[in-house]
Amino acid sequence: MNTRPDQPLRLGTRRSKLAMSQSGHVADAVRELTGRPVELVEITTYGDVSREHLAQIGGTGVFVTALRDALLSGEVDFAVHSLKDLPTAQPEDLVIAAMPRREDARDALVARDGLTFEQLPDGARIGTGSPRRTAQLNHLARSLGKRIETVPIRGNVDTRIGFVREGQLDAVVLAAAGLNRIGRGDEATDLLSVDSVLPAPGQGALAVECLASATDLIAALGRLDDLHTRVAVTAERSLLAALEAGCSAPVGAFADLLGDGRIVNEMRLRGVVGTLDGSTLVQLSTTGPVPQSYDEAMALGRELADEMLAKGAAGLMGERSL
Repeated sequence: MNTRPDQPLRLGTRRSKLAMSQSGHVADAVRELTGRPVELVEITTYGDVSREHLAQIGGTGVFVTALRDALLSGEVDFAVHSLKDLPTAQPEDLVIAAMPRREDARDALVARDGLTFEQLPDGARIGTGSPRRTAQLNHLARSLGKRIETVPIRGNVDTRIGFVREGQLDAVVLAAAGLNRIGRGDEATDLLSVDSVLPAPGQGALAVECLASATDLIAALGRLDDLHTRVAVTAERSLLAALEAGCSAPVGAFADLLGDGRIVNEMRLRGVVGTLDGSTLVQLSTTGPVPQSYDEAMALGRELADEMLAKGAAGLMGERSL
């Protein structure tokens, strides 16, 4: 870590508009907390340059490895990741020093003519590169008595929404958090309730990572940490890890904190695994006291994963290589 107070802290970030925006928000917060200048260091990852679909190139880690290499080599002091891109196994020499308060975790529909999901015509073509979304969107369509066609797509927000604007697709599904962070949340024509479509584990949350040996920086960055966010996403990622699934598997998970408006006293964790055609879902939930430690949050995720496996979840994830 740069130790002179006048030396900029170097923040490693992907080059995409979304990554630069969310890293910029973190940089502003770190400047305010530390009084230190922060400069963004743009790093190209394999996931940014590959045109293959995420499930084909492995999904987990393709946006992360280059940033972590830059941390380990001393090229940058800390890095900002979308938490849902991070593999569930944490390297010993790196630490997630902060998980700032989570953005909207829901999936957002951007459809032609301002349509909601329920208003889409039978046979509507919906773009998504996510097996998790594919499985749940197909299931949701079935529950409404209609059929959709999911079309695999890649690209940044502009590219994806462009497929709709140009008439190639009826709709695309994106993370609401990403749209909000680049100031385009109003382009969503429908926000998909977590009661219908569970997000990816950790969706909407950021991970601020640095060297485990950088104790002063860990302490400074730790002031950005949001305890409720960390507890919730730890449980979600524990479920994902216990299912031995990566971010390209058709797994959704969401932990929400429940209370009477003043006191948060319970946490509900929901998980889902489904076949890509939406014909079969294993969806379970558990509710209990808010975990008071990392180990308790991890245990909650493992317990729900065990119940899902007992209901046949492993057989449904066999599709994830498709």
